Amino acid sequence: MKKAIPLVALGVTFTFLALKPNNVIDQGYTIDQLKTLYSSGDQSKWPKPNVDASVYADGFEDIGTLGKVPFPANNPYSKEKADLGKTLFFDPRLSNSNQISCANCHDPEQNWGDARRVPYGEDRQQGTRNSISLMNVAYTKAMFWDGRATTLEEQAVFPIKDPKEMNHHIDFATKKISQIDGYKKLFKDAFGDSKVTNERIVQSLATFQRTILSPKTRFDKFIAGDSTQLNNQEVEGLHLFRTKARCINCHNTALFSDSKFHNIGLTYYGREYEDLGFYNTTKLAKNVGEFKTPSLREVPQNAPYMHNGLFPTIRGVLNMYNAGMFHFQPNEKQKNDSLFPKTSPLVQKLNLNAAEMDALESFLMSLKQNQYKMRAPELPK
Repeated sequence: MKKAIPLVALGVTFTFLALKPNNVIDQGYTIDQLKTLYSSGDQSKWPKPNVDASVYADGFEDIGTLGKVPFPANNPYSKEKADLGKTLFFDPRLSNSNQISCANCHDPEQNWGDARRVPYGEDRQQGTRNSISLMNVAYTKAMFWDGRATTLEEQAVFPIKDPKEMNHHIDFATKKISQIDGYKKLFKDAFGDSKVTNERIVQSLATFQRTILSPKTRFDKFIAGDSTQLNNQEVEGLHLFRTKARCINCHNTALFSDSKFHNIGLTYYGREYEDLGFYNTTKLAKNVGEFKTPSLREVPQNAPYMHNGLFPTIRGVLNMYNAGMFHFQPNEKQKNDSLFPKTSPLVQKLNLNAAEMDALESFLMSLKQNQYKMRAPELPK
């Protein structure tokens, strides 16, 4: 039996349509106008983004297309070094048990994550944070959810020594690799001689990871001039992303991430799942509950979401942002607690309607890529 539609609802619908002739959206543009502006190939023609003054002051850069990979001067690219790094990346002998490799948590067939809420490591121990995808990690300016490494070379040591991950020490891992005859040629090809050192291992791993790059998305092709790449709903979603939905305040730059740290209200302070985030690195009270902004490139393939992996769907995340996330107030016992976390003022209630939510989700889903495949290398013996 069909349910009757309330006349009040119909009245609202008719009023909504009457106020929005010719496909005009809330910001005053028609979809055709937006499509023309965004696909013009000239970002200066784009509508002005809704960016807070503090974000502009901190060096705002709009979304766009990724440029040339920034290889550092002290670890320049070579194919031989990248090939060695790829082999090491897939080799479980870097771990204490000879069972856990980097690829366990960063699987190329899972968009360089592991599709779990949190990963499993040595002795099936569960970690506490979601595995961040390594796709386009070359462009990231801070590593890990809590920023405890600033380069991929620094980052490489942490999972090796973490007791819940590979549970080894870089010195012992290096010694083990140096005793494998099959690695001698790989190190010689990469560095000129067969000597195995800690530095060469981390440089090789970092070099390989900087080659993990996504192809151009439909978004990239669209803003370069091909207006057929995004449909009307996706174009509206793109515009909302940069304006009313306020996503652009944190998910900016060509990486769709500012590589900075924000508290969006998911600290779980004093409760199950508590994680103090960036504070664990800086020990500054202002950083309690802050986590690195993840890239939204390939975001449909990176579920589950957030630092703790507690959000299984994009729509669930959008619903939370639309509601304004959480702005907790301290109770009587917490009023004098210097570590009580404060949600970022960048997080605000959005008041997006259902159609706008659909459009925003549609745009994010358009960032999906074809499934990435990479055959694991044959390990040296």
